[in-house]
Amino acid sequence: MGKVQRHEGADQTDSWRKNARKRRRRGFWRPQYLFALVMVPLAAVLTASPSSLETVAKLIPAEWLGSIDVPDPSSLLAGGCNIKGNISINTGQRIYHVPGQEHYSETRISPQYGERWFCSEAEARGAGWRKARR
Repeated sequence: MGKVQRHEGADQTDSWRKNARKRRRRGFWRPQYLFALVMVPLAAVLTASPSSLETVAKLIPAEWLGSIDVPDPSSLLAGGCNIKGNISINTGQRIYHVPGQEHYSETRISPQYGERWFCSEAEARGAGWRKARR
């Protein structure tokens, strides 16, 4: 058989303590975490309110951009079309939301379900969609 090691538990505890000290030295602010700490909240804000793209774009100093040609942030929203055509889950009605309405920022467009963006209210009405009541 093999040799019995009597103090195995104590040795494991000591090595765990040594590694715990190393973990503390590394700290929480490691470079690989910084990207997530900044980008995840930013992505959440931009997803909830796409109109805040303009505000974020204004925060970036022009000298950082240099000679980069930066597009207008509002044009990033479906080619400049900001009216959301949504299909109701409960009733199947085709409803469009314009910026400033109560549920505009909460509305998500899923093209796989037939939802789409419109460039004007007339275009939405012409396609058979009605305006949201709130």
